[in-house]
Amino acid sequence: MTAPPRRSGSHSQQAPNGTDPGDAPWAARERADQEAPQTVAATPGSLGCRPPAADRPDVHDRRIRGDEAESRRAGSPAAQEGAPQDSIGYATGGPPSQHDPLEGDRSRAGGPAGGSSGLVLALPIAPGPSSDAGRGLVRLAPESMARLDLRPGDTVALDGGRRTHARVMPAAGAGSRLWAEAAIAANAGARWGEPVRLAPATLPALAEARLLTDGPPPPEAALVDALADVCLTEGDRVAVDTSEGRHRLSVSGLGPSPAGRVCAATAIRIAASPATAPRYPGIAGLDAQIAAVHEMVELPLARPDLFERLGLDPPRGVLFTGPPGSGKTLLARAIAERTEAAFFHLAGPEIVSKHYGESERALREVFEAAARRAPAIVFLDEIDAIAPMREGLSGEKQVERRVVGQLLTLLDGLSPRDRVVVIAATNLPDALDPALRRPGRLEREIAFLPPGPEARSEILALHLARAPLGADVDLAALAVRCHGFTGADLAALAREAGLAALARARTQAGGTAAVAAEALEIVPDDLETARRRIRPSALRVDGQDGHPPRWADIGGLDAAKAQLTEAVVWPLTRASALRRMRLSAPRGILLAGPPGTGKTLLVRALAAEAGVNFLPMRPAALLSQFLGEAERALAGAFRRARLAAPSLLFFDEIDTLVPARGRADAAVDRIVAQLLTEMDGLEENAGVTVIAATNRPDALDPALTRPGRFDLVVPVGLPDAAGRREVLAVHARGRPFAPEVDLDRLAAATEGASPAELAALMTEAARRALSRWRPAAGARQGEDSATPETGPSADARPAAVDPPGTEAPPAIHPADIDAALAALRTRGTLLAGPTATHRQSPERTAP
Repeated sequence: MTAPPRRSGSHSQQAPNGTDPGDAPWAARERADQEAPQTVAATPGSLGCRPPAADRPDVHDRRIRGDEAESRRAGSPAAQEGAPQDSIGYATGGPPSQHDPLEGDRSRAGGPAGGSSGLVLALPIAPGPSSDAGRGLVRLAPESMARLDLRPGDTVALDGGRRTHARVMPAAGAGSRLWAEAAIAANAGARWGEPVRLAPATLPALAEARLLTDGPPPPEAALVDALADVCLTEGDRVAVDTSEGRHRLSVSGLGPSPAGRVCAATAIRIAASPATAPRYPGIAGLDAQIAAVHEMVELPLARPDLFERLGLDPPRGVLFTGPPGSGKTLLARAIAERTEAAFFHLAGPEIVSKHYGESERALREVFEAAARRAPAIVFLDEIDAIAPMREGLSGEKQVERRVVGQLLTLLDGLSPRDRVVVIAATNLPDALDPALRRPGRLEREIAFLPPGPEARSEILALHLARAPLGADVDLAALAVRCHGFTGADLAALAREAGLAALARARTQAGGTAAVAAEALEIVPDDLETARRRIRPSALRVDGQDGHPPRWADIGGLDAAKAQLTEAVVWPLTRASALRRMRLSAPRGILLAGPPGTGKTLLVRALAAEAGVNFLPMRPAALLSQFLGEAERALAGAFRRARLAAPSLLFFDEIDTLVPARGRADAAVDRIVAQLLTEMDGLEENAGVTVIAATNRPDALDPALTRPGRFDLVVPVGLPDAAGRREVLAVHARGRPFAPEVDLDRLAAATEGASPAELAALMTEAARRALSRWRPAAGARQGEDSATPETGPSADARPAAVDPPGTEAPPAIHPADIDAALAALRTRGTLLAGPTATHRQSPERTAP
């Protein structure tokens, strides 16, 4: 085929003469779609394709009327003088031009960026006049058009995060703004008030335009009239208003280039959209929620005729539930932009007023304004602040009582003809008044749970789409390690990774001024550093240290480690094998053993080894003097564990929290009943494992240890000689020992000692050795006595540091261990036993 000659300027070109669309490259792709699209034949001139500027002394455009038509000129000076061939746009039948003023960083907000071939403005976008709806127009102040060398009807490229094109017309007044309809703003990837870059563009005439529709196609005449001389870009969404209502179409493909203007010879093909969930630009990982929203919110606003045909009333309200940062508000705003509905955002705490009747009046005004500007969405954020349970409100909470009643009245007063949908959001659904959640009000609840690994990978890719990533960055592998992260947590992780990369570059370059921007790159170490710094939102209420122990930090307890690995790690790493054997992870695990045997340390190390979130619960924090507070805290702990799944919920000293019923007061009995209820409510494969530790298993309520609750009991007893040797070796790590110290004999000398007692023994011996040392003259005081070879001792008291050339701190000798043994037994913190049997024989080597 022969491509038509490309003309300079911004006006559309005539369609190729003698071109068969079936021979074009895009025709092969159309046949591969295996669909039978409907083709709307466009007769010559019916789409208003204009001849070249030199051949049309008088311009007539059916879509531009009045003074707009009079202001159109025969052609721009750039077209008549010969504009550069590499201006924004696409050469007919070829790839995008290499020189694009919207690429790079040459634009300045509010000012041109270069010469005639690179003029760029960045202006905030604002809603245009309603008369421009569906016409593919944007408006600029005359001075802005002059700075870009634009004439009325010229084409501009817009970029607010996504590239699209439109025709430009002068605005009635002045101002540094870009006025556009909502559809063009959405196609440009911008929200109202955000800056959009724009520059002159040259587009070819389109030989073919393929559109997708979710419903029946619009009438041919209406479609031809709506798309006359309209600029289209692949991926755009356009709206066609007909007597049957508004039809929303998406541009799936264009030919011969991915952007152009519709003319008389353009063949318009319409096909049904594939039955997939709609996608929202700027949102990832919420496919299930988007599908539910499409059914409950979008369809009632966009296609009320479907509900009328079925004789159904469209839903009045939807409740979004989920933890903070899960995307509830983000999705609500995206719905309004996608449906082009008026959006009213009302935060719950902003409604409450101390003046009588003000809160109710504010609610009524919002609903009345929404009815006037229908279709509309009323979004009530943090609704639990204005609609709590009325039965729990005292006499001082009369304002909340009245607000709840007013809200119920307004919801009941919504008519299907109003085309108003109410969306409420909360992270405390159980705190809402039950009357709000019945059918006819907030009748559908959409849960926003923390995303899974695939969704987390999508979210990370979205937030790092414009970041320079290293070639070895694996976002999928990183997402697997981000258990319990919400969308906001992942956004913070992406931002923190960028800061880590910048800090690394500053360190390498020797300062901020020496850092070259083009050399910045995010590498896997930056992402891992950010992951360690960001804690999931569900875990921020629990004070946890950032350096959990691992198996190597625990000496002995091999049998307990093996049992815990099978119960917790295998369901995560060998899930398919367990499914084949029809096995599931135990809901509860009970660690039973005397004090000091390492039960708590085992659970913390287990969470680190399994790579799951760790939620410790302290009985003292749960018990409360107020009625019902302990039960609520217990339910909240299980809710956080579900949100942070896979997770370990750990109850230390559980015998103080849930002793056998009948032996204590009624408050304890209620806590036991609540714990049993929560344990029974855990679903299989929910990703939550409850682990409890006790040194008095006989004091527990028998109902806790039946199958289905704490059905796995792991004994954690005192270590044998080999176990004590491993414990001593762990605590001897990094400390200087004299060659004659024999840990094997020391292990034999401490029979019956617990790991905690052995740790205390090694610490006491190190202190004894340090107390014998007298530094040489001239040594500095008050600093740590560690050396690089031995590492610091966390338990050592501040002592002297050797100046260069002075003696090193002494090693731990058998005499220090003897003194430590005697001291601990005198205090009663170590079992009595033989002494002085840990000295090494001449044939043995040092530890």
